[in-house]
Amino acid sequence: MLIEPLAELGLVAFDGPNDPTPSLVIEDGRVVELDGRRRERWDALDHFIVSEGLDLEVAAEAAGIADEEIARKLVDVAVPRAELVRLARGLTPARLARVITMLDPVELMFAMKKLRARRAPANQAHVTNLKENPALLAADAAEAAARGFAELETTVGVSRYAPLNAMAILIGGQSARSGILTQCAVEERLNLRLAILGLVTYAETLSVYGTEAVFVDGDDTPWSKAFLASAYASRGVKVRFTSGGGSEALMGESEGKSMLYLEARCLSLVRAAGSQGVQNGSISCIALALSVPGGTREVLAENVLAAWLDLEVASGNDAIASHSEIRKTAKLMGQFLPGTDFVTSGYSSMPRYDNMFGGGNYDSDDLDEWLTLQRDWQVDAGIEPLGEAEAIAVRERGARAVQAVFDELGFPPITDEEVRLAATCLDSRDLPDRDRAADVRAADRVLAEEISGLDVARALDKRGFSDAAQAVFDMQRQRVAADYLQTSAIIDADGLVVSAVNDGNHYSGPGTGYRLEGERWQRLQQLPYAIDARLLGAGDPGAPAVEELEVAAAGGAADEVVIAVGPAFGGALGETINGLAHADALAELVEGVRDEGATPRLVRIRRIADVAFIGHDGALLSGSGVAVGIQSKGTTLIHRADLQPLDNLELFGMAPSLTLDSYRQIGRNAAGYALGRPVHPVPTVLDNYARAKLIVRTTLLHAREAAEVVRGAPPVELALTRSRMAV
Repeated sequence: MLIEPLAELGLVAFDGPNDPTPSLVIEDGRVVELDGRRRERWDALDHFIVSEGLDLEVAAEAAGIADEEIARKLVDVAVPRAELVRLARGLTPARLARVITMLDPVELMFAMKKLRARRAPANQAHVTNLKENPALLAADAAEAAARGFAELETTVGVSRYAPLNAMAILIGGQSARSGILTQCAVEERLNLRLAILGLVTYAETLSVYGTEAVFVDGDDTPWSKAFLASAYASRGVKVRFTSGGGSEALMGESEGKSMLYLEARCLSLVRAAGSQGVQNGSISCIALALSVPGGTREVLAENVLAAWLDLEVASGNDAIASHSEIRKTAKLMGQFLPGTDFVTSGYSSMPRYDNMFGGGNYDSDDLDEWLTLQRDWQVDAGIEPLGEAEAIAVRERGARAVQAVFDELGFPPITDEEVRLAATCLDSRDLPDRDRAADVRAADRVLAEEISGLDVARALDKRGFSDAAQAVFDMQRQRVAADYLQTSAIIDADGLVVSAVNDGNHYSGPGTGYRLEGERWQRLQQLPYAIDARLLGAGDPGAPAVEELEVAAAGGAADEVVIAVGPAFGGALGETINGLAHADALAELVEGVRDEGATPRLVRIRRIADVAFIGHDGALLSGSGVAVGIQSKGTTLIHRADLQPLDNLELFGMAPSLTLDSYRQIGRNAAGYALGRPVHPVPTVLDNYARAKLIVRTTLLHAREAAEVVRGAPPVELALTRSRMAV
């Protein structure tokens, strides 16, 4: 739904009429006014941002720089990212919003490429299913890890399932590739308990808002959120906050301010709280943001603001943004092309039916398209190709691993049938129902007995899953080392933490920063559904459709119709562009000529591959002066000797739409022209997608045809060797 902006309800993307004018007044080293409000009128957010987030020395410097100059610095390759991050520490929320609004969409994308904290983009996957089946969770987690996702997030329909779901994706992910960060999106206290047990390794459920009233509704304050973040960090668990434009409007407490201004307050608060990152970009409110003018631009501006404030950016693209595939993809490009730390904050790695986060914007059905877009743009958006056999194998390994752990810990058994189905099924509807009450009791045991990630590693090792056991154990060691608490941290397959600290983004113009090239580019090109061009349209060299005879001479019979084929027809190539066997197409042409009482004769034109000249050369050989010309890809015409080569009687250029019946009618018409009889139109259909679908095949087939050309070679007589009829 699209709506007219309504500023008083916060339904305006940016530049709201009620947004404050930026201001920062300092008296005796103390801030007394922030964005138009005197200190005595501040709310909790104002107090927190000023006390914990503003650098007053930088603020004094920034006050002397015009908005336009700061905006230009954001897109100036000569201004280092570090300088912009430093400058942002002295800007108030209203000024941050005002400056970022000056950038148009392309400039915002350029700024994102420059401001992203970590050099290379990555991606996060959602892993859920409606039956909360642990074998399917582990299988989907394993496939997601094998596809290159750096983080996996699950959630639950029933909160008491959380320990088992967290355990399943931990095991599944680590069984496929070590170093996968996992989380279970549940109530914050329970999530922290799972983190302390080592069953999850990151959290992004710490929501913050741009107005005090929404905090009050949630029984929170900026200080309580900061305290909770420190509780996670003290246990070696990576944290990022969640915010996003439109949430305040959704909750009825926008104070009449624009989405971007309120998000600027959120992000200033996140940085002040000490979080290393944020999940933002409207997130669950995305359809609300996109309902107002400029909503897509506002979402990208949120992401850029977060990067400018030196935060890891998990940039949304997770919740369904629109039912329009065009609008969804248009919105995605703002993050996909420049790259963010996590291009989605949850790609649905399973079918949308099983997505318990409210449905994914992109799901497993879209993986091929996503991979193709990466290949089209030569852009790394964090997902890698995976062959079907490899996917099934890794899925089974994940399901077997969680089956072994459940058995070792005395949990309700996972059957071999569940494992088999989890490795190959479409979604949870294909799996049998489990005893949910028994699973819930097992989940309760995890918390009551404090079954930890270390216990999981021991169980895996005892049951012979030594690699997965080592990977799970290594994640416990990572929590102790806590290197992955750094901004934009992920862990590579070798266990190395890669973050803004040791792999920062230093983009400074063309040829710098992250470039998709080398081994990584080769990897992302190798799509399992890309066709080997060498195999397209190849004939069977052991059984050609035609046999070449003597050199062809001009015929004398007035009822003769020559059927002239291209240099590769029935030999080097064996089928038309739409898969019709050359022998069958040729046989129908022959029979069509006979239907009208004319005599067919087959020749091959070897000197050229152009259908106009193939047909005209055939007409010059024909006793009636009429011939059919056909290229190997199926393009056909009817020609006459007294016409110019590029003129003809009938042309059938849409080879993909031609059927065997079409070729028979073409043969009848050629005979009709030869015998002076009426002819009938050849039925044709129009396929507006044919060019897009088949231009590559057209190119390859014609290149094969042209390769068989022998310049100056005379035509040769042919005989059919394989067909339903003989000539």
